[in-house]
Amino acid sequence: MKTLLFAGLATAAFALLSPALADPIKIGVTPGAYADSVATAAEEAKAQGLDVEVVEFSDWTTPNIALASGDIDANYFQHKPFLDNAITQRGYDFTDIGVGTLANIGLYSLKHKSFDEIPEGGSVAIANDPVNQGRGLLLLEKAGLIKLKEGVGFKGTLDDIVENPKKLTFTEVEGPQLVRVTGDVDLALGYPHFIVAAKAFDPASGLIYSGIDDRQFAIRFVVRKDHADNADLKKFVSIYQTSPKVREAIGKAFADNPKLYTIAWQN
Repeated sequence: MKTLLFAGLATAAFALLSPALADPIKIGVTPGAYADSVATAAEEAKAQGLDVEVVEFSDWTTPNIALASGDIDANYFQHKPFLDNAITQRGYDFTDIGVGTLANIGLYSLKHKSFDEIPEGGSVAIANDPVNQGRGLLLLEKAGLIKLKEGVGFKGTLDDIVENPKKLTFTEVEGPQLVRVTGDVDLALGYPHFIVAAKAFDPASGLIYSGIDDRQFAIRFVVRKDHADNADLKKFVSIYQTSPKVREAIGKAFADNPKLYTIAWQN
């Protein structure tokens, strides 16, 4: 009898630490690789008795607002530096509970076949959010087109460009929308999975790509801290990371081209 009473108290205490989720579990994503792979994992989860609803967002701001307000239970669209910046800027009480796909980024041009062809005063489209802009600027520096202030890393902004020999001009664009403006500029930062989803042009046509050296930019499953130990959410992450069908969906979303992505939890 005492054992049962203790077990009941322990269960109640865990429930207070990790509140139960509504049914179905709602996971926020952005279109393309993340939506497709999470939807596949949701089908796998249903076969294991876990009901998951995939909620798509078209921007990189609303998924965190929705998570904070309780409209969704987790989101899967952001990497750790983006998450850390959002927590600092907005005061979110979030944490990540699992790593997912590392989407390599690239620099694309539909007008030029090499960086040498980009004219003086050429136009460049780049992400408008702090972290992804910095990541794109690092790729531009790697390509030899600009030089950034020493040590700014992925936190760099357009104000941190100290050398711009071609006098490039920059247009800041919401990340998911960069694919739509690539044809209008001389060079654009690009996310291959958005390019695949839009069927806009060849995602393998980038002039340069990031890679596994960008490990910190792997996408994370993010939850409110009071759900960090939730068994159902942890189970879903495990399904995502171990399902062959999910792996297949990820590959398809990146045109089955290994230079466009990395399975980050295995590397």
